[in-house]
Amino acid sequence: MVKKILVPIAFSKYSQGILKYAADIAAATGAEMIVANVINERDLAAVDKITSHGYKVDIEHYVETIKNERREELQRLMDQLTLPDDRVSYLFCIGDPTNELIELVIDKGIDMVVMGVRNRDFSYLFTGSVAERMFSRCPVTIVSYRDREISDQLRRKFNKHRHKED
Repeated sequence: MVKKILVPIAFSKYSQGILKYAADIAAATGAEMIVANVINERDLAAVDKITSHGYKVDIEHYVETIKNERREELQRLMDQLTLPDDRVSYLFCIGDPTNELIELVIDKGIDMVVMGVRNRDFSYLFTGSVAERMFSRCPVTIVSYRDREISDQLRRKFNKHRHKED
């Protein structure tokens, strides 16, 4: 039974669809939905490097600014959903996205992850992505969200590839 659904959000153009899809699953199963965003440690390393060159950039200020911007965007996205507020929570993490998400899965007793994937090249669908690492390392079910645009794009690529083999 699904009691807790983790929804990693990267604020892509697909975020609204991912959230709606996960909220529909949560509504149907009575599950709690935990929305998470990870501030990548690579971004902080870049800010630190800029600071080392004499620019006045403060990592703590940067993190707070990013969190505030993402909170506002997340609220805008969540306002369009009908899942009750008491069944939704939000988390911000800092670190390696895959490791942070898997820690959340384990520490929060997550039963399912609903996330999007990037689709640049059909032959290497997940290479180097958080999705690839999540699919290979996550101990719970992962549902891969695809909107109509991605679905159509994948169908076209597959058909093109299939016809080359004929």
